[in-house]
Amino acid sequence: MTQTEFLEKHVFTDLKNVNDGFDGETHYFSETDFETVLQRVQHFGIGIYGIEPWLDGKMYDVLSHEEFKKKATDPKWYTRAFATFKKRQEGLAYAATYKVSKKLLERE
Repeated sequence: MTQTEFLEKHVFTDLKNVNDGFDGETHYFSETDFETVLQRVQHFGIGIYGIEPWLDGKMYDVLSHEEFKKKATDPKWYTRAFATFKKRQEGLAYAATYKVSKKLLERE
């Protein structure tokens, strides 16, 4: 199973991708759905390298695990980054860069 297939099956399932073509094939989610994504990512121990919110089809900002001096799999960093974005601006569409471990992919 590929990383994309794993994410589609276990993380993105039943969530609406709000990308209408403004950024290739990247999955973007509303604030509510992205909160669900983060819960599922934490459940599976998937890493998030960066969170990239967009506003009106333009990149709003980006935060990465390195800026928080945390491992990509540490939920503290991405939970805090998400809370920061929510406070600064409402109506954002969220995307992230994920890393599903080889062990998790082989389990499928």
